[in-house]
Amino acid sequence: MTIKEFLMRKHLSRRLGALGLGALVVVTVAVSPAYGANPAAPVPPTGLTGLEPTGADMPTVGGNLGNQHYSGLTKINKRNIDKVGPAWRTHVSGVAPASDDVGQQTTPIVVGGIIYLDTPSGGVIAVDGKSGASVWKWEPTAYGTADTRRGVSSGDGKIFTMAADDRVVALDQATGQEAWVVQPAGPNGESLGNFDRVATVYHNGIVYAHAANGDRAAVVGLDATDGSYLWHFFGGPDRGTVYTDVNGNSVDAGATWGPVTPGGVDCPLVGGSTPWIHGSVDPELNMYYMTFGNARSCNSSQDGSQRPGDNLFSSTMVAVDATSGAYKWHYQSIRHDVWDMDNVHPPTLANVKYSGVERKVLFYGSKSGHQFVLDRTNGKPVLPVTEKPMITDSRQNHAETQPFPESRLLPDCLVWEKLDPENIPGDPWRAVPNYNGYQPDEDGNLVFNPDSYVAADEPFLTYPEGYPSDHREGCMYDPQWDLPILSTTSQNGGGDWSNNAYSHKTNLVYFPYGTNPVAHWNGAAANGQRAMGQYQTGGILAYDASTGKVRWQNHLGTDMSHGQGPLATASDLLFAGQIDGRLLAMDSSSGDVLWDFQTGSGIASAPITYEVGGEQYVAVFAAGSTNPYGASVTQGDSLWAFKIGGKYTTESGSQEGPNTAPLSIRRPVNGNAVEGSTVDNTVLLARTSRTDDTAAARDSVSQNAMQPTRLRVPVGTTVTFKNPGAETFPNFPNLKPHCATQFFEGEFNAKLAPGETYQHTFDRAGQYYFNDCTDPRPTGMIEVYLTPQDTPGAASFIPSTLNLGARSGMFTDVDGKVGAYFKLPAGHRYESGAVLLTPLSSTPVTAAKVTDFRNHLFIQFNKADLDNNVPEGKVPLTLVVNVLHKGVQKQITSTVTVRIVK
Repeated sequence: MTIKEFLMRKHLSRRLGALGLGALVVVTVAVSPAYGANPAAPVPPTGLTGLEPTGADMPTVGGNLGNQHYSGLTKINKRNIDKVGPAWRTHVSGVAPASDDVGQQTTPIVVGGIIYLDTPSGGVIAVDGKSGASVWKWEPTAYGTADTRRGVSSGDGKIFTMAADDRVVALDQATGQEAWVVQPAGPNGESLGNFDRVATVYHNGIVYAHAANGDRAAVVGLDATDGSYLWHFFGGPDRGTVYTDVNGNSVDAGATWGPVTPGGVDCPLVGGSTPWIHGSVDPELNMYYMTFGNARSCNSSQDGSQRPGDNLFSSTMVAVDATSGAYKWHYQSIRHDVWDMDNVHPPTLANVKYSGVERKVLFYGSKSGHQFVLDRTNGKPVLPVTEKPMITDSRQNHAETQPFPESRLLPDCLVWEKLDPENIPGDPWRAVPNYNGYQPDEDGNLVFNPDSYVAADEPFLTYPEGYPSDHREGCMYDPQWDLPILSTTSQNGGGDWSNNAYSHKTNLVYFPYGTNPVAHWNGAAANGQRAMGQYQTGGILAYDASTGKVRWQNHLGTDMSHGQGPLATASDLLFAGQIDGRLLAMDSSSGDVLWDFQTGSGIASAPITYEVGGEQYVAVFAAGSTNPYGASVTQGDSLWAFKIGGKYTTESGSQEGPNTAPLSIRRPVNGNAVEGSTVDNTVLLARTSRTDDTAAARDSVSQNAMQPTRLRVPVGTTVTFKNPGAETFPNFPNLKPHCATQFFEGEFNAKLAPGETYQHTFDRAGQYYFNDCTDPRPTGMIEVYLTPQDTPGAASFIPSTLNLGARSGMFTDVDGKVGAYFKLPAGHRYESGAVLLTPLSSTPVTAAKVTDFRNHLFIQFNKADLDNNVPEGKVPLTLVVNVLHKGVQKQITSTVTVRIVK
């Protein structure tokens, strides 16, 4: 049988019955490396385009098939953005069948004015784009749902999603009824991986589904008419399969993982390399582009000793024929990845001029913080790429060079800044002290100590000729083995899985990013330890698509790498959500924020825009997530839509939702808070237990080897730091010196021999992180708190009725300030921290201005900051200020009941 005859053959599949049994696909011919069949006649959704701007609809999670997240709509623009308000809000979990589920990472799509998206419970809902009313909602009954989801797709009159136990599901677009359900398997029944979370993609009668997890995972093409198997492509290739690309280059990809291990393990077959984000399509070239993740087989993702070679197709962009799945070309961005730095985000396609000649290009790269601009016809770089010599460790089988775009978006190396209270928070890429041997001197400067723990690695390291340093500085791809080496970006940094956006008008690519340095070593869990105590922040930058040069950068202060992708419009606006609940409209040419709206719950998905009845809408799903701030993120289930003159108001009488809960911007330590009085205000260094007197317990290097890791004490407490010797643990005392290095203020840096102690009195409230110079992984935090002292009658608002209304009814017109007076007790002097506690938010409202005269304070708050955090009617408001009394910091409060009018 010829390949052409094979591709014309219709494969058979046994469909899921009412009991939800697994799908079985039967084929008679195998074609390597992909398998093919002829899809049914396609019926694309309205508005589906390849690389053209979207119009009234946005029928894919990327806007168009090229994942440009770019709309040609212009009715909302910079001239009228201040007139844009919420049109409606739908709590999707409240729609029957209702649930109390919150949190989701899905980006909605719009087809025919109807919005389709995954619900927090893992179902799918259709919502009228004009009114916000639900059209239908699907929740399976014969099987479970997939928890985390990132979007649905549409085609052939169906909505395609995923469900539990590796199911791909098609729903009738008009009714939400199940059209088909399959559990994809290979032609010989082999597992294709765990199908969950990744958005499906529809094109020309084919549904592209990605297996996000599992030992080995594939991209699979399914017939949109019935879900039958068409082809698949594995990220971990079979040995002996030779791939020849469109440039005539051939490679046995399986051989790039080294030989089968002495124990009989074939690394590429258990190697990870999972395609855990959706791909893009070029209809003209008929190519599908997909990105595969890091290698994580044969011991761990950070141990490359048993898989010598480049490890294709890990950390690789692969192009295949969109119909048959036949291999076309690949480009590997990281060879032999031992850092989980996989560049897996939705590929963005564009036609861009370079030196006056239009080229078909693809933008690729995320966690690494740089972007490769590739010719999407053949995979060759369009903008220059340099092979940069790297430090190697003989135990790791490192590649001697790695490809670096000549135009860099984010820093290559960490910044070792001085520990100083005047230097807080410091550079976004600042490093935590003691990692990599950078230890504070007596002035707080972080200076490399060649005799620190990193000296053990030196016999195994080779530095490139002409390398500017004689040690590892925390730069991209610095090698590690079994000792922690901190570097940038990280498995949670760079662009991670947030989408880019490309504007046809500005020719800029918009790149959201996070800053989250990570320490790697072979035994590190979660592919690396994000250094506790560091600031986890981020922002958006824009670079010129034709040159790669950064044109602007706005470091917004929250992580933007976990679904907070931007949306660009032809009216020179850029919309983006933040995990603190704010939806921003920015000037896409400069990065300036022009408009922001508090939704009331974290945003971990991209905004969309569409048109219904001649009006342009912007919508965003504010449901919350966890990365990288964990349980501090406010979860929700709200789908918001905005338009010019939108008049929707929330239950409080405000248009905006209340401020979200405070985020744990600093990476928290492990463990619950322990009151200092229960442990004699003493911290034991390099121990995970206060009682375990065993050989395994001494000189611990565990993350939680400060006992307790989180000590909670009132201001004025003296804390004792102790390196426990024989007097504490008579059988197995610590044998090494250990430190308590406080960062980033540099309050103390005590190095203690076994049995020695150091005492420090904490006279200011705050969170004081510290770690160990012997090994930086153990980290603790002293939480110093003030006990509020109520002073009834000390505060007043004048007038006592606060008018927070706006003449236009628009939240953007809530303007002006409200003033409060606070009479301080005799002998008290204002120091800092004037805030207002409100009924609707656990985040205090910060004062706009404080005027201190004698023992009276005049405190002003912006009405716009207050409005969304208070309801109408009689409301108690509590003023809080920090003061000094006889040199001691105290906190005093006073509660006032005021009348709120809106």
